[in-house]
Order: sequence, then C-alpha cells, then structure tokens
Amino acid sequence: MANFKMTISDTKGKSIVKELKDNDANPLLGLLIGQETDASLVGLEGKIKITGGSDKSGVPMRADLLGAARKRILIPNGVGLQNTEKGLRKRKLLRGNTISEEIYQINSKYDGEIKVEEPKKEEKAEAPKEKPKAEAPKEKPKAEAPKEKPKAEAPKEKKE
Repeated sequence: MANFKMTISDTKGKSIVKELKDNDANPLLGLLIGQETDASLVGLEGKIKITGGSDKSGVPMRADLLGAARKRILIPNGVGLQNTEKGLRKRKLLRGNTISEEIYQINSKYDGEIKVEEPKKEEKAEAPKEKPKAEAPKEKPKAEAPKEKPKAEAPKEKKE
C-alpha cells in the first residue's frame, strides 16, 4: 500500500498538491527521476515529469544515485548539500532515484497550465450589526451653587 503526496508545478509557477493512495499510487512505483508519465493519475491532461522527492524522514532523492535504497555518499555539491566551500566534500545520507513505497513526497513538473479552482465564497446574509450602546452622558461636575442675586430693593417713594 503506497501513499504519496505529489507536488505538481506548471510552467507558470503555480503548484498543487494531490494525495495518491493505494491503486492510484501503484503506477508510480518503479519510476525514476526524469521519467515522464501520464497526468491522468492526478486528474490532468498531458504528461508529468518526475523531478525529485523525499522519504518519510525527509531524506531527499538524488537523480545520479541508482536504486531505491538510502546510502551515505561523498558529494561535493548538488541535491542534498548547500553552501560548500571550494574543494570541500561531505558525506550525506541520500535516497536513490527510484520511487518505492518508502517515498513520501514526489515532486513533478506538468507540461501544461494548472487551472486552480478558486474556493467558493459563501455569501452569508450578514446580520445587521448592533449599534454600540450609547454611553450615558457624562455628568458634569456640579458647579458651585450660583450666587443669589441680591434682592432688588423696593423703589423708594419720593416724598415731595
């Protein structure tokens, strides 16, 4: 029972991931890096070319390493090794170029253009937003009681 996550990139730079299980994944077993196969496996028309992959623990596949086994090889540069000084070689654990049941992810290149379906936006009838409650008017600090006006004196009658 083989299960693969297949990453498919097109010529425009878009990529999609398809999960292949059991009977869908069986035609890929035994293919080498660089070989082409029918894209109908993943629901596309045309051809896809295997460009690489990795196993369940993240060990990358290398095109120039024959077989499906993991091997520790001495490499100066390329897949599985970055940023080396000139003349430096390192021994790294890599997997061969053959797809087997231990492979987890397969990278591939599609010869056409992938049409990505946009997710359907559900139009929800938006509930009317509640108006924020009006805040109680702030009470003004009570000013000092207004001074009472002096009572107007009754007009004095003039005596003549």
